[in-house]
Amino acid sequence: VIRASQDAKGRWTISQLPEVDAAFVALNAENGGFRALVGGFDFSRNQFNHVTSAWRQPGSSIKPFVYSAALEKGFSPATVANDAPLSLPGGEGGQAWEPRNDDGFDGPITLRRALARSKNIVAVRLLRAISPQYARDYLQRFGFDASKQPDNLTLTLGSGSVTPLQMASAYALFANGGFRITPWLIQKITDAHGEVLLENAPPLVAQDEQRMIDGRNAFIIDSMLREVVRSGTGAQASQRLGRSDLAGKTGTTSGAVDGWFAGYSGNVVAVAWMGYDKPKSLGGREFGETLALPIWIDYMRQALSGTPTSEREPPPGVAFIDGDWLYDEFKGDDGIRT
Repeated sequence: VIRASQDAKGRWTISQLPEVDAAFVALNAENGGFRALVGGFDFSRNQFNHVTSAWRQPGSSIKPFVYSAALEKGFSPATVANDAPLSLPGGEGGQAWEPRNDDGFDGPITLRRALARSKNIVAVRLLRAISPQYARDYLQRFGFDASKQPDNLTLTLGSGSVTPLQMASAYALFANGGFRITPWLIQKITDAHGEVLLENAPPLVAQDEQRMIDGRNAFIIDSMLREVVRSGTGAQASQRLGRSDLAGKTGTTSGAVDGWFAGYSGNVVAVAWMGYDKPKSLGGREFGETLALPIWIDYMRQALSGTPTSEREPPPGVAFIDGDWLYDEFKGDDGIRT
């Protein structure tokens, strides 16, 4: 909380600075150019850039990448999973590990609805079906460091470590159709007389060697992330911005230590994070949607002002069957119903 007070002459001074910190980064999803970079509350107070250097647990904002991996194994948004209690070996002290949802259990549920509502049990079942090893390797396509991701089922709940810049670069692949971007900051430097001292050519984009995931995969995950913002944990964004072309995912870590929102619209991809430098709970009633999403909304309101809504055409090789998208060649059973 920031508190300000006025003295007898009407001058304002800050009487209390916040203990919690935050970070925000926005990129051009097509060429990687920085649009915004806020590394913390006040650089004069803390010379630490949270965007580039803060390794934090991503919570549920990592789930779309696990879902993306699952698409390559034959799953689809219409696949039905069982959102029911799950007891597995590997808990602390030799006890069973029993992951929980924040909103109870719903029984049979499609993967589309499970991601929109951030169902932990379904995410664990999905990772169990494709294997943590496969997902961990797959996440490297998005620029994540495999050594900072656990080789177990907690990966899908965001127990690894990422930076906000990594997260923005990764979500850019869903925004741009599957191409890796390299963030860059400086295009040109001139002196007082207009002489060019340094000029960097914008990087080439959408080259074959930059393709990290199938265009069909990016399209389907995009459709699922739009559902998150339309009817799921990120619905506040579409309600407040009044747009149908927003996509993203909330993230809250265990104990509400970190709050995230990562998302995009058109070629603008942005990530907001909030947490304490010395990790501790932000409060029992706090989530990514209450902490980070409002920051993202305020930025996007300005960044998208005056721009028309954008829709994506389905790429070749996807089919709309029984109310949802899937790869043409994957129409079999899924194996995660129990």
